[in-house]
Amino acid sequence: MNIQTISLIISDTLQSATPLILASLGELVTEKSGVLNLGVEGMMLVGAIAGFIATSVLGNIYLGLFIALVSGIAIALIYALLVITISANQVATGLALSIFGSGLSAFVGAEYVGKTVTRLQPVSIPVLKSIPILGEALFNQNILVYASVVLVMLVWWFLRQTRAGLVLQSIGESPVAADALGLPVYRVRYLAVIFGGAMAGLAGGYLSLAYTPLWAENMTAGRGWIAIALVVFATWKPQRILLGAYLFGGVSAIQLILQALSVDISPYLLSSLPYLATILVLVLISHDATRIQLGVPASLGQPFRSTH
Repeated sequence: MNIQTISLIISDTLQSATPLILASLGELVTEKSGVLNLGVEGMMLVGAIAGFIATSVLGNIYLGLFIALVSGIAIALIYALLVITISANQVATGLALSIFGSGLSAFVGAEYVGKTVTRLQPVSIPVLKSIPILGEALFNQNILVYASVVLVMLVWWFLRQTRAGLVLQSIGESPVAADALGLPVYRVRYLAVIFGGAMAGLAGGYLSLAYTPLWAENMTAGRGWIAIALVVFATWKPQRILLGAYLFGGVSAIQLILQALSVDISPYLLSSLPYLATILVLVLISHDATRIQLGVPASLGQPFRSTH
C-alpha cells in the first residue's frame, strides 16, 4: 500500500464520516432533552432531495445546502408537534417519520433520478495542505468536513460549559422536576428537536451535493439508523461521536478501494462491511451496561405533560 493510497483512505474516511457526524450530533442534542427521534433517516432523505432540487433549479450549491437544512427543520417541527405538544408515542412517530421521509423523497425526486450537479468544491488550507501524506487528506476538504469537527467541539462546549446546556440536560433527566423549577421544558425540547432536524437535513444535503453529487432513491442507505446507533456508541458524549463516525467512514473507504482494486471478494460482502463493523462495535459496548445507563438521559422516550 503506497502513500497515495493511504492519503486516499484518510480523505475518503473524513468524507464518509461527515454526514454521520452531523446527523449524530443532532440526534444527541435531541436525546439529551429526553426526546427520542427515530426518523433521522427520513429527515436526511428529505434534506437530500430538497437540497438537490434547489441546487439544480437555482444553480447555487450553498443555497441548496441551506434549503436542505431548512427542510430538515420543517420535518422536525411536524415531529415535535406530534410528540411534544400532542404527546404521541415517540417510537411509533419516529418510525412513521422515517417511512414518510423515504416515500416523500422518492415521489418528489422521481424526475431527478440519475441527474447530477457540480460537487461542493474543497477548500484548501495554505501551508497545512503541504504536510506530507496527511496534508492533502486533512486540509483539502470541503467546508462541511471542517464544520463537522467544529460542531463537535461547539456541542461539547455547549453541554459542558453553558447554562443552557445544563438546562437541556436537566430536562432530559427529569422534565417534571425541571418544570416544577420553572424551566421551559416544551420550548427547550422544541429547540432540541429543531436542531436535530437541521443537522439531519444538512447531512442529507451533504450526501446529494458533496459526497455523491446526484440523486438516487434511498441514497442514505441506512446512514440515519447508523447515526442513531452512534449516539449509543458514544454514550451520549459528542467527542466520542467522532471516533464512531470515523470508524464507520474508515471501513467504508477501505471497502470502496478494495472494490476499485477488483479484489476477489463478493461486492455485496464488501458493501456490508461498514454495517457489520457498526453492529460488532455495538455488541461489544453493550456488555458495559453501567456506562450506557450512566449516559442515557433518564426520561428518554417518555412523554411529558406540564401540570402548570
